[in-house]
Amino acid sequence: MPVDASLAGRTFPPTEPYSVTAERVREFAAATGSEYDEGAAPATFPIVVAFGAMTALMEDPEVGIALHRVVHGEQRFTYTRPVAVGDVLTAELTVDSLRQIGGADIIGTRSEITDAEGLPVCTAFATLVHRGPEGDEA
Repeated sequence: MPVDASLAGRTFPPTEPYSVTAERVREFAAATGSEYDEGAAPATFPIVVAFGAMTALMEDPEVGIALHRVVHGEQRFTYTRPVAVGDVLTAELTVDSLRQIGGADIIGTRSEITDAEGLPVCTAFATLVHRGPEGDEA
């Protein structure tokens, strides 16, 4: 069953605050094969916070997304400033677009990532592809 078109335009509550520590940035850098030189966090680090917002979207029973049918189609970031150790970040996700193509829902999301003062840090854009049940075994 397709995701309800009324999902487009909906904004979800912000994630729980996420404290950026040197240890968390080092772990992220190691896991992604990048270097961390004690400066700004790697450019893709905000996915840690944005993923929490995407997970909340996908786990919301009112939305109707089956997690095992989701493929992450695209990810990009636009920055107001770099992420730094000591930041406390939250992400607020909005579904910007929703369309059905070939039995799949194409869901465009935007997560506004802000610091503890509510100031913008970056915006994470993601496209999620939610395939229909065709081909699932009963």
